[in-house]
Amino acid sequence: MPDWGQIHVATDAHEAIEEQLSELGALAVSLSDAADSPVFEPAPGELLLWPRLIVTGLFEASVDLAAIRSALIHQGLCEAAHVQIETLADRCWEREWLDNFGPMAFGQRLWVCPHGAPQSWPDDAVVLRLDPGLAFGTGTHPTTRLCLQWLDGADLKDKRVIDYGCGSGVLAVAAALLGAREVLAYDIDPQALTATAENARANQVQDRITLVEPGSPPESPADIVLANILASTLISLQPAICALVAADGELVLSGILAEQAQDVIAAYRTQFLLNPENSEAWIRLDGRRFALGG
Repeated sequence: MPDWGQIHVATDAHEAIEEQLSELGALAVSLSDAADSPVFEPAPGELLLWPRLIVTGLFEASVDLAAIRSALIHQGLCEAAHVQIETLADRCWEREWLDNFGPMAFGQRLWVCPHGAPQSWPDDAVVLRLDPGLAFGTGTHPTTRLCLQWLDGADLKDKRVIDYGCGSGVLAVAAALLGAREVLAYDIDPQALTATAENARANQVQDRITLVEPGSPPESPADIVLANILASTLISLQPAICALVAADGELVLSGILAEQAQDVIAAYRTQFLLNPENSEAWIRLDGRRFALGG
């Protein structure tokens, strides 16, 4: 007997269905795109969803999903043709994810690999061990990939680095493994700091990574500042981020869609000449602070 059941409802009015599934005992309710429509970065305070959604309710196997389907149809919340029922055998979902997350190379030296993966990298590679966890950042997303590639090609020996918006800590850990003397990891999400601490310990670089608590961002400048966050946040935080880059220091910005790049460049233009590098629809901007009077 399967261990779980799911009911999927295609709709353009999701709230009533979400509420009803929850009342009927759903263990979780999720939303997904029914038509592969892109949703770009929202404005502050704005919540954007796809125009047509699939609402999915997860239930224990003992629940009568046919009865739930009938109830939704009877209440006029959906049509019969728009409802599907699915049974799921229990699996180790983290292991399932890891089975599709193999070793990945970033540049010439750096590899990101899940724990337990068989060696497929050169003996002289710098290997960052990382499993999926609490926070964003495994290297699979183009924004993170662009930053890891930059780190691989940078001279980090004896440098002080700030990872501003550290997520899983993948950039902070990579910087430490690649030779940085000190890395400050900052995020407004306490779970991100927990994940960063765990990943630093797993890679034996915890002595070179300092966690900076939410609400108390770094104050003293660093040789390199990395910020892989949203374009709108990069623009609004421009004064604070620029203040963290030492004289002749380097800045790496990511999390930027191609159509947003010029706005970010304009925000930093007085202090940095930022060079774009793209991956899919995403852009990384990197550059060195102008010399005084430049």
